[in-house]
Amino acid sequence: MMDRFPSPHRDDGRISVFLAIAFLASIVLTGLAVDGGGQLRALSRANNLAAEAARAAGQAIDIPEAISGHDTLVDAQRARLAAEAYLAAADVTGQATIADDRRGVTVTVTIAYDTRMLGVIGISQTTVTGRATARLVTG
Repeated sequence: MMDRFPSPHRDDGRISVFLAIAFLASIVLTGLAVDGGGQLRALSRANNLAAEAARAAGQAIDIPEAISGHDTLVDAQRARLAAEAYLAAADVTGQATIADDRRGVTVTVTIAYDTRMLGVIGISQTTVTGRATARLVTG
């Protein structure tokens, strides 16, 4: 015979499981929002530092070549040193690449971002890479 009135204790504990899962999901989503925003800020910083280092490197022209009236070209060694000095002052790592025609400098910067909340699920650090190119313009 079927019981017309179920026991009032039949659903005990089911809400607790749902709330535990919902709480965990909200923590993960909050972590993604917080750390996603932090990673975007780190990427913006990497791009800005790469652009500034490329501009600094682009100032290192081959002076004897320019004075003699020939093309204005980048002095590869001085340009690399200028970019590295700028990045060292900003306390980041990066690399400067001089174009084959010596009319441009590309700087790549790598920054590590330490996560704030995603460490809970095992993601304690992410890496972002910024890149910028400066081209010599004459005339």
